[in-house]
Parts: sequence; C-alpha cells; structure tokens
Amino acid sequence: MSCDRAPLNADTVLAFSADAIVAVDSELRAAVWNPAAERMFGWSAEEVLGTAPPIVPEELLAEHHAVLEQVRAGGPLSIVSRRLRRDGNVIDVRIDTSCLFDHDGEVSGWMSVFHAYEDANRVQAHMAERVRLVRRLTDVVADINADLDLRTVLDRIAHSLTELTGADAGGFVLIEDDQLRLVSLTQLSDHLHGYTAPLESSLFGELLRSGKTVLLATDDTRSLNDLIWADLDGLHTIALGVSNVQGRPYGALYALYSRRKVGHIELELLELLAAHAGVALGNAMAYQEMVRQRAYEHAVVDSSADGIAVLDASGRIRKWNRAAAEITGCSASDIVGGRLPFPLPVDRDEPLKHRLDSGRWLEILTTDIPETDERVIDFRDISEAKALEEEKDLFLATASHELRTPITAVQGFASTLSQRWDQFDDDSRRSAVGTIAERSSALARLVENLLLGSVAGSGELNVGSDPFDLRRVLREITAAFRPFSDRHRLLLQLPDQLPAVAGDPVATDVIMGQLVENAFKYSPDGGTVVVRASYDCDSVVVNVEDEGIGISPGDEERIFGRFVQGEAGDRRRFGGIGLGLYIVRRLARAQGGDVTAHAGEQGARMRLTLPTPAVSVPESAPSRADQDANDGPEHR
Repeated sequence: MSCDRAPLNADTVLAFSADAIVAVDSELRAAVWNPAAERMFGWSAEEVLGTAPPIVPEELLAEHHAVLEQVRAGGPLSIVSRRLRRDGNVIDVRIDTSCLFDHDGEVSGWMSVFHAYEDANRVQAHMAERVRLVRRLTDVVADINADLDLRTVLDRIAHSLTELTGADAGGFVLIEDDQLRLVSLTQLSDHLHGYTAPLESSLFGELLRSGKTVLLATDDTRSLNDLIWADLDGLHTIALGVSNVQGRPYGALYALYSRRKVGHIELELLELLAAHAGVALGNAMAYQEMVRQRAYEHAVVDSSADGIAVLDASGRIRKWNRAAAEITGCSASDIVGGRLPFPLPVDRDEPLKHRLDSGRWLEILTTDIPETDERVIDFRDISEAKALEEEKDLFLATASHELRTPITAVQGFASTLSQRWDQFDDDSRRSAVGTIAERSSALARLVENLLLGSVAGSGELNVGSDPFDLRRVLREITAAFRPFSDRHRLLLQLPDQLPAVAGDPVATDVIMGQLVENAFKYSPDGGTVVVRASYDCDSVVVNVEDEGIGISPGDEERIFGRFVQGEAGDRRRFGGIGLGLYIVRRLARAQGGDVTAHAGEQGARMRLTLPTPAVSVPESAPSRADQDANDGPEHR
C-alpha cells in the first residue's frame, strides 16, 4: 500500500521544529526565523528578517559577542542565558550556537537553537556567576579609574587584563595615524615597549574592518609565529577588544594565552574591560588636556606684563600674577583671599585711571566670566604715560610761550618799520632790523630744536663716524659764546696733545653749544664756566663746569628726558622747552659716546665722552698761542 507524502527538506524541518531556530548572517542580520522562534519571542518573521533580532538584553551583549567569537574560532557552544520577548519579559533559555561557513570556508553567519529552560538551580547559578564577574570587573575598573595620569592608567589596564581574564600576558596598543604602537604590557619582554606595526595588516585592523568589538585568533586557524606577540613562548590564542574614546577607536587590549584555553566568559570580560578602558582613557586624556590648558593659562598670565587678578563671586582675590605683585608691591601670599588695593571701574566697558598711595598710576579694566561667576581684573602701570602726558601739556604751553615771544617781537618791529619807516632815522632803523634778525635767529634755533628732538625720538639720527679735530670744535665754540654774557667768564683748558675723535663735528658742535648755553643759563648770577678736555687710550672726555644752581640729587638721569628741566619751576624761570639735553645725549650716543650729569661742589658738571679712532695719532704740540691760552684763564 502506498500514499503521497510531502518531500522532506530543510524548510519543512524548520517549519515543524519544536525548538526556536534563528540564523544570522556575518552582519548579524536575521536570515532564518522559524515559527517556533515566533512563538517563543513574539516577533513574526516578517518583522525580524533582515534586521538584528532585538532579543539580547543590553547587559548580555558582551556575552553574546563572546559566544559568537568563540564559536567562530572553536566549534559549537551551549550556554544557559536569558533573552527578551516582545512583551518585555525575560525568559530563561539554553542556547546551542554553531558557526556557518560557505563553500570557501569563510564565515557566513551563525545559527542558534533556543530551548526553554526551567531548571531554576542552573539559572540561578548562572546568574550568581554573572554577578560575581560583574563585581570583579567593577573592582578592576575602580582601580583603573583611581588615577588620572595617562601612563599610569595604561599600565593599570594592562595589569588588570591578566587578573580579570586569566590571560598569560597582554598589552595595550594605540592607533597613531596608520600605525599601532605598543604602549603598555604585562608578562612580556620590556624591549617590546614602543614597538610599532602597520594597522592595516594587524589583527586590530581586521577587527575594525569586521565592525565587531572582540576578535579571537588561534593557531588552529592561522599562524601566530610572525606576530610580535610570539615573544610569549607557547602562544596559541590571541583575544583582542577595541577601546573607543569619544566614539572613535583609540586602541586595543590584547589578551595572550599560552597555557590555558579561552572560553566565552573570558571573551566577554575582555570586551567589557576594553570598553571601560576606553572610558578611563577618555577621562585621563581630558584631565591631561585640562592640566595642559591650565598650565598654559598660568604661563600666559604669569608672563603678562599687565597685572592680572581673578576675583571670586564674593570679590575676594583667587589669582594674583607676578606683574600684579610688582606693580602694587603686594605679594600673592599676602593678598590672595583678600580684597583689591584699588577701586574697580563703575562702567565695565570703560577703563578706570587710579593713583596708588605709592604714586603709581594704574589703568584698570574688568571682564566677567558668567560660567564661573568670576571677574578678571587687568591693570597696567601708566605712570610713565601719565607723566609724559603732563609733560606734553606743559611742553605745548611752554613752546607756545617761547614761540610767541620772538614772533611778537619780529611782528611788532616789522609792522612798525613798515608803517613808520620815514619817521625813523638810520640808527633807529638799523636797531629795529637788528632786533628782528636777533629774534628771527632765536626763533630758528627753537624750531631747529623741535625738529631735532622729533628726529632723535624716532631713532633716525644720521651722524658721521669719521676722525675729526675736536680741539678746533672746542676753540670755535668757546670763541662764539664768550660775547654772550658779560656776567660769565668762559675758560678753555686743553692738554698739550689731544687725539682726533671718531664722530661727527657738526653733531659735536651742537652738543657743546647746548652744554655751554646751559652752563650760562643755569648760573644766572654769573661766575666761571670751564670747558676742560682730557683723554685716555680709547676716548676723549670733555667736561663743562659751572658755578650755578647745580643739579638736585636724584635728577642726574631725569634731566635727559624729553620736555624735562632741572626743577619744576625752571621753565618759568629760565625758559626753554626741555629738549636740549635729550637731544645732546642722543647725538652723543649716536657717535658711540655719551653725555652724563654730575653735581659739583658748586654748580654742575656735564661730561661728554667721545671715542677715538681704532688707530689715532695725537695732534702735534699746540701753537704758542694755544699754549698761552691754556697756561692761564681764558677771558671773555
């Protein structure tokens, strides 16, 4: 007797199997989802096929990946675990997982058979083991995160690897462009530290291309002898997990086995440790960057020429840089935690100018930091600028006065001559024209000084450096100035021999003229003015000494500033715009010499120094006329 029967094939087996059968491809997308799987998990085949089945609880993903990787490298595996149903319930299952290969022997996917599991003791034992492993992992991770130094964190990760996974050795590699560098190791030779290898051809490169987070390589499936890890005797298995920092692959943790076998538990722990290592490394790197940024900020603040202070929300000082201490005279140790020694601007967009008790002027600016409720105070010493501003105001007033005097005289006499020419006799006309000429000369000298002062301030003085006869310049200057005053006696004292000097005779003439003129001006009661020259091996010194009001102690350098005169009231008393000595010093230094001021026993002594040429021959002995002039005082 015979009967018709349906052909027996794979689809029939799958359709009528009492066990749930699920197959996924190499990308973990469902390719088989039989009716028993629909009944067990609640999702229809149409809903699941082509997607990753949503049945693995998040806390068991690492276990799931570890099982698939072990099966790929080492044959079928059966475990007791838990899976999710569509209604949100978790069910206990026993899972038998096998790897699927294509005709070329390449992995094409995995197949899992699920059985409902009701052995409560086995399930509880399984979950208790997982709790123990999680606690162990937590302790290890806590140790890794106990330090924020990047190198220390890397070392702790490598040493924790063998403790947690039972590996015989291990290491951590970093990605550097297209290379890998071994930065931390345990139970391996120290000479491997710093070793580099191409990423593309490495196991790590293979892991990244697969899109998975864990990879297992054994000597059954490939040769391990050509790898750096072969430094471990008896190496038969390498497991590695990727560590991501801020969502990008940063490095990989390698676990090496030479004695014991590797199970899915070890792979699961490796994946979890690698993930936590990425978090620890991210924290360490963020801390390192914060420390670097803080050090950079401190360096910038401390090297700033401006005083910088940081105030907290209550207005107390938290930061006080080096310049702040120098400007105010308050050290950081004395002032941090206290209040500012000066007021703050009322309008935060406008700087405040404030004078300290020490006499220094400050310009103060403020900026708020809303995120931290702090305020940054920037202040600078503007004492010189303030003084220069006052000097310029005084200069403008003085220059106006000095210019107005000769201009008024010239204008008055010229106007008078123009209107009343016929009413004056020849002597009166000649006297008026002489006054105009004299006042015009004074005006020309004043304008010349203004122009020369401007050029000197810009550093664009153009002076010569050729040898010239200083004796002749000194004789001409003293001869020209003797008729200037009937209250002064001008003497010139020269040595028997005076070498030539290297410089500019015109500039030196201006210098000596200003020094002699000042000697006359600042000895208003008259007296003797002596011009005395001497020399040594490489320079000639000319002193101009008077018997006048002298120089106040401490003003020896101040009088060489622009728009400065000896005393506060000197402009009113003696006239002038305060540029003479400023120009004199600039001209002397442009020739390689200098001009200095010294207080004498009576009056002042101005000292001009000029260099001699590299090779110079003293002038011949002076003439009899010169000797006569030098033997005794030279009268006007």
